[in-house]
Amino acid sequence: MAYNAGYGGYTGAPGGFTRGMAPGGPPPGTDPQLWSWFAAVDTDRSGAISAVELERALMNGDWTPFDLDTVKLLMSMFDVDRSGSIGFNEFCGLWKYIKDWQNVFRHFDRDRSGTIDRNELRDALRQFGYNLSPPLIELVQSKYASSVSSAYGPAPGITFDRFVRACVVIKQLSGAFQGLDTDNDGWVQINYDQFMQTVLSLP
Repeated sequence: MAYNAGYGGYTGAPGGFTRGMAPGGPPPGTDPQLWSWFAAVDTDRSGAISAVELERALMNGDWTPFDLDTVKLLMSMFDVDRSGSIGFNEFCGLWKYIKDWQNVFRHFDRDRSGTIDRNELRDALRQFGYNLSPPLIELVQSKYASSVSSAYGPAPGITFDRFVRACVVIKQLSGAFQGLDTDNDGWVQINYDQFMQTVLSLP
């Protein structure tokens, strides 16, 4: 059963950490529940969470595991010391990030389907300040729509994990464009090397 971090109980949507048992007590001054989740994800008891452990731990509300690319994106964002794994303090940031995104997902999943459809995606991106054209919305929808079937059949829209990744990627691409658009006119002129450096520097 999927555990939705921050929801205060076991439930089915929209995504969170799977259930696990945590040995021992938390370090002094830490949230015992948060430590319990960290220890449950740290299955090899190394004191840090690897990408493999994180992938096994994160579940969508439709019982499907998080997309591996989303897991890698989260690792790159929260592995602050670039150790290749996430320590407890980094995990605290990751936990809050997922909790915040769960609230965002729930807000825009107006039909409570457990996925984000085209109109919900458009509304979400518009509220975030990204007024994408209909063809771009269609492209994002088709790129990030779930290709994984749950026990109840294929999900018709964008699952929680892919919604997070889509929004983060759009934010990063928009930021990269704005960095090149020095006169803020919505147009840039770049050479091949600048284009490749911009694209390859994004996760």
